[in-house]
Amino acid sequence: MPVRSQNNAWVLETQHTAYALGLNPAGLLTHRYWGAKLPYIEDYPAAPAPDGWASFNNPPQRTPEEYPTFHEIKFTEPCLKTTFSDGTRTTVLAFDRAEIVGEELRLHLRDQHYPLTVTLHYRAYPDYDLIERWATLRNTGSDPIQLERVWSAQWHVPEGEPYHLTHLYGHWMGEFQIQRAPLTQGVTVLESRRIHTSHHHSPYFALDRGATETSGEVWFGALAWSGNWKIAAEATDFGSTRINIGLNDWDFGWALRPGEDFVTPTTIAGYTPDGFGAASRTLHDYVRQTILPHGNVIHPMLYNSWEAVFFDVDVESQSRVAEVAASLGVELFVMDDGWFHGRNLDNAGLGDWWPDEKKFPDGLKPLVDRVNALGMDFGIWIEPEMVNPDSDLYRAHPDWVLHFANRERVTGRGQLILNLARKDVQDYLIEKLDKVLSDNPIKFIKWDMNRTVSEPGWPDYEGEAREVWVRYVQGVYRLWQTLRERHPDVLFQSCSGGGGRVDMGILRYADQVWPSDNTRATARLGIQEGFSLAMPALIMEAQVTEMEREVSLTFRFHAAMCGVLGISADITRWSESEREEARRWIALYKQIRPIVQLGDQYRLRSAQFGGGLSGVQYMRKDKREGVLFAFRTYIPDPALPQRLRLQGLNPEARYTVEGFDGVKSGAGWMRQDIVVPLMNFDSIVRRIHQV
Repeated sequence: MPVRSQNNAWVLETQHTAYALGLNPAGLLTHRYWGAKLPYIEDYPAAPAPDGWASFNNPPQRTPEEYPTFHEIKFTEPCLKTTFSDGTRTTVLAFDRAEIVGEELRLHLRDQHYPLTVTLHYRAYPDYDLIERWATLRNTGSDPIQLERVWSAQWHVPEGEPYHLTHLYGHWMGEFQIQRAPLTQGVTVLESRRIHTSHHHSPYFALDRGATETSGEVWFGALAWSGNWKIAAEATDFGSTRINIGLNDWDFGWALRPGEDFVTPTTIAGYTPDGFGAASRTLHDYVRQTILPHGNVIHPMLYNSWEAVFFDVDVESQSRVAEVAASLGVELFVMDDGWFHGRNLDNAGLGDWWPDEKKFPDGLKPLVDRVNALGMDFGIWIEPEMVNPDSDLYRAHPDWVLHFANRERVTGRGQLILNLARKDVQDYLIEKLDKVLSDNPIKFIKWDMNRTVSEPGWPDYEGEAREVWVRYVQGVYRLWQTLRERHPDVLFQSCSGGGGRVDMGILRYADQVWPSDNTRATARLGIQEGFSLAMPALIMEAQVTEMEREVSLTFRFHAAMCGVLGISADITRWSESEREEARRWIALYKQIRPIVQLGDQYRLRSAQFGGGLSGVQYMRKDKREGVLFAFRTYIPDPALPQRLRLQGLNPEARYTVEGFDGVKSGAGWMRQDIVVPLMNFDSIVRRIHQV
């Protein structure tokens, strides 16, 4: 059983790790342990009941509560803050009961006076060494309860030595940059206030006390939410460290009505003694095998026609490009922006989701049929959360956008944001998009979102107006879920101006994501490295484009082959030699993609911190076959020989590495550097075989 209980104490165990909690002598639900699994239940420490530290720091402040609330003399970050109908602004939770349902532990708490219950949910994933947590709040009274902060969890790590915090930051065209820095006393806040996950921070964290890529203890986790979120990493003056994670409480408010529940997003976290690489591979397996709608299956090699035609789309122009794409070995042809009603530039048409009558007088089917006849599936681009003021939809329903009364409606990219918190907006989009998918054999949707929020208002909503932040995301999820249920064979991609919506919440509906609009291969190496801390190559679309033509086509292909390979260049302008080279790399990619997309990934040398040389390796789960990619950007001459060391091989098995002499054991390859013969802006891909 993954959950063991004894005397109001509980241990969630996975294959190699354990998470323990229980009631301390004061009756507080308290964290006990998180780390390697121990042989016996009595090995885990008792729930602590710390002494006070003068009158300024009473025992409650020093107690590692599982789900602390705002009350008493304690000034660490609480998970829950409420206001009751009589103005009381504290919540005092007492333990009520526990139940174990399958692999889930449910701990029921109740306010000592007011009609509020809180259920803390814990679920073990034994095969992945991960623990999932979330909370459900219920109003059992007759008056609304105002929620002002309601986080998903507080994760405690062992006390004592200080930690380093690793997180991902960036901006548009520069997402997933790795930051690892000492976590000093106080609260370090990472967040999004943008109504989507954001390009600037990712809801991912890792804590360590001296770990490397291949060794050392790492505690890590993420939040499954696609809207405003917050991580508050707190190091106290008493040697304790904790990660608070959940909905952003900035401008947040929720009126919990009588008889209603509020369920927080889930957070997933784990522990490994084997460094950052092992932590990443754990998350990769979890995402591929438990979250993705279509699971652990190969994703097709695609072509996106945007750079070839831009807005000038019609049957003939798309067909010409499709013929070239098919000749290269492309499996999925995606028509980007410009296909729908009134869409000739980016300042009109958004919201009117039916084929443009001038460009497609007979609908999309003639084009889809041509693409299918060439042996490719067909996909389209949509941006359903947006509307242009110059559209039939906006002229009919100007109240359907997010806005404040008596304030200017600020456009971004010439567009406004539809209020997907409204059910009528959701229903309209479901109707229009369902018809497009029903009328045509479309197999792929690129779902874009190209601006962040400005006026997050809902003037005619009768409840708490600040609920819009959460209800918007719930509306987005309903839209995705409904379309998925009606069209289960369609692959969906999440794109938000690149990597603005990459999280484990959207991955319940999206099969893959677009990490960045920056397709320069040299920049993508670092972006893809940071992306891999939490996300697998299976969901990472990577494209060969013309954004960096000064870098060889070989280099650009190799960089894109580290994920789900795609092309978005104007291939009609490629020379025959360029097309022939593309055919070779596409053919090779189809051979190795089961390893890249479904295998274990090893970061051999950092693209962000490796000094001009980087390497990434993928291995089949059975370790019988692998593939090595190495890249050199710029290293000034004279340069020393550039070296890498392989990982992830079976130490006892014997291997050959393409391009390197000899047959060696896995241990032999992994304990000796190999010299990578690369010049500046050069790259190699080499296959690894067990013999």
